[in-house]
Amino acid sequence: MMKRMGFNALAGAFALHVVLVLQVMLVLQTNLSAERLPIGTPDSAGMDTERLKGIEQLVLDGIQDGKMPGAVVCVGHRGKIVYLEAFGNRQVGDDPQPMTTETVFDMASITKPVATATSVMKLVEDGHLQLGSKVIDFFPEFAPYGKDEITIQDMLVHQSGLIPDNALADYLDGPELAWKRICDLKLVAPVGQEFKYSDVNFIVLAKVIEKVSGKNVDEYSQENIFTPLGMSESGYNPREELKQRTAPTEKRGEQWMRGEVHDPRAFELGGVAGHAGLFSTAQDLAIYAQMMLEEGESQHREIQRGEIQGDKVKQGDQRVRILSPATVRKMTSAYRVSRGSRGLGWDKQSPYSSNRGDLLSPSAFGHGGFTGTVLWIDPELDLFFIFLSNRVHPSGKGSVNQLAGQILNVVASSIVGDTLSVAREVQAGIDVLESQNFRSLANQRVGLITNHTGRSMDGRSTAEILKSAPAVTLAALFSPEHGFEGKLDVSKIGDSEDAKTGIQVFSLYGETRRPTPEMLAEVDTLVFDIQDIGARFYTYISTMGEAMEAAAAAKKRFVVLDRPNPLGGLVVTGPMLDPGKESFVGYHRLPVRHGMTIGEIAQLLKSERKLDIDLDVVCCEGWRRQDVWDATGLTWINPSPNMRCLTQAFLYPGVGLLETTNVSVGRGTDTPFEVLGAPWINGQDLSRMLNARHIPGVRFVPIEFTPNASQFKDKACGGINIVLTDRSALEPVRVGLEIATCLRHLYPDDWETKNLDRLLCNSAVYESIVSGASIESTLARSMDDVSEFRSKRQPYLLYE
Repeated sequence: MMKRMGFNALAGAFALHVVLVLQVMLVLQTNLSAERLPIGTPDSAGMDTERLKGIEQLVLDGIQDGKMPGAVVCVGHRGKIVYLEAFGNRQVGDDPQPMTTETVFDMASITKPVATATSVMKLVEDGHLQLGSKVIDFFPEFAPYGKDEITIQDMLVHQSGLIPDNALADYLDGPELAWKRICDLKLVAPVGQEFKYSDVNFIVLAKVIEKVSGKNVDEYSQENIFTPLGMSESGYNPREELKQRTAPTEKRGEQWMRGEVHDPRAFELGGVAGHAGLFSTAQDLAIYAQMMLEEGESQHREIQRGEIQGDKVKQGDQRVRILSPATVRKMTSAYRVSRGSRGLGWDKQSPYSSNRGDLLSPSAFGHGGFTGTVLWIDPELDLFFIFLSNRVHPSGKGSVNQLAGQILNVVASSIVGDTLSVAREVQAGIDVLESQNFRSLANQRVGLITNHTGRSMDGRSTAEILKSAPAVTLAALFSPEHGFEGKLDVSKIGDSEDAKTGIQVFSLYGETRRPTPEMLAEVDTLVFDIQDIGARFYTYISTMGEAMEAAAAAKKRFVVLDRPNPLGGLVVTGPMLDPGKESFVGYHRLPVRHGMTIGEIAQLLKSERKLDIDLDVVCCEGWRRQDVWDATGLTWINPSPNMRCLTQAFLYPGVGLLETTNVSVGRGTDTPFEVLGAPWINGQDLSRMLNARHIPGVRFVPIEFTPNASQFKDKACGGINIVLTDRSALEPVRVGLEIATCLRHLYPDDWETKNLDRLLCNSAVYESIVSGASIESTLARSMDDVSEFRSKRQPYLLYE
């Protein structure tokens, strides 16, 4: 008969009393000082209790189908455990034993992130390691057969090129010979290029921990993670009392493995390894998960013996910090690998993610274990999910990953309250390149196309970084419109010299718009690092495209150091550029707002222009398509002299369409693209007509202004100030087309439209405006072919 235990089976005040008494009794019996995470009802934490009840049937069906003999499910939300239940048996056969919420489990590969990767990141933040450090810097014996180039990060994301598992026979003659055979392993893939999930990676990382700290991974993780957190039931080779509560796995010989690691390689290494060997309980893992949700800090509540007063426990609160917030963000960011994305030690979205379900946010990170264990943590939902089973008991034939994903869908969909808004850290391509030790540019003479926006997170210019990068020769610099320093607003720019590096800067906005063969003579690889703005007619796309054409002709590699699209990557809006209207302000057939990064556009250009070029995009880390600039944590740098803030960037795709006509769009004022006017415009009339349209996200205020440069320099203009009221509702291209429609209606003789199509590049939309057609008709025409473009761009998208 199955026995199920857990707090959801209790009810009302009696339930709270019993739970508290059981917790206190457990503390006294096991001589522990740390209380578990607080337990709350789902409703109190913003979750639907009725939906969570659906977990029970899913688990019972799984047991009935032979997926596992039993399981423990634990859910945490808003700092509380809101669901903790045990189902079925932890042991079957002649001596069945019921599963309980106190059961200890062999964590298998959950060892990798929780013990090993967390220990590595602790050493990183303490200054003893760097992610770009080579493994042989600490473990020189590991160098043979090309392994000398493997970095710590390569191993954490499983792109070392190592075999998934070397032969078990390599371990059977004792640890000393096992390590010699590991050091003699050959690569099965190029270092840093191919994702191959490998236990060997983490076996070696544990050796690095030992070499650096003087302690094995068991001792180091216990001292720096588990003991400070009060995770007294977590560790390697569990003590006898914990063995009695451990769920058995399979038989080794004639005896059940109980408190003895199931993984055969970890067993031969004495039960202590980087890839497996950790044992823990649901409530201990909950403490760890909550620490990660709190960005490395945990509330450690201590129960003092003898301080029980009725139903109350006297508590002393103490904050415990395990990792810094920066370390947690770095560890859990999305690192693009050849098949999906991984964190540092964590899974994100990869072929191993079937146990994550479908409803977690892109911020989620987790891992599974061979024995039937699953842990997922979602900072955006403020949620953790723990599913622990011994699915290999008794015969090794169970299977739980799909079941865990189904249960996690129920859990995620049960959240009904507000979720946490998470500040994340996005790394641009240059930061990622540096963390990879500049591997993709090793032994290359580099020509760098950049300007003042090519900067790392800590403010260093890409030119300076590459000038000092090991095994990289910075041979030439190239600048786009507005020059190397981004300060010039002229029609032609000459060559110059970068004062900091002393390297000549060839202008690509002067006598030529693309690098000449002479400029590329001493260059092996062209690197592009410029911040785009997300609008089709912003010319940095054109500079990149022209450079790609030149690189293809000269048989040079081309590397794009990607950067986020400041406007996000979801919204795609026309008008599309008509075939045959390509120019330097319309390099390729794109919609006005394309929703792509510069790296994604490079991939599209290579394909659609059939460029024979070796193209490599160094992706951003941590950026998601839904993210606009202020969600990235990156510093805003004016990408051009008249693009001075994010508000102007958002308005630019619409207001910028009109600047080839006889209106001022604010150049020569403090607020370009936030104002529009002309000497012949009456601001009261124009704002009144526009406000009557109830355009989402904006209001219009009549103003007077006098530009000191550009169109109508030193002439008084009437016009409008565009006030952004709701950026999430803003449709900037619609704003531009609405203004154009009103100008045509109010000022048919004064507004000159002969150059309007220069940036529109769309005859149907142009004719709709100048013919005085309704705004509804113009907007409809502006979306022609946009749906087709959305489908065409799909193969080139690099981010979720």
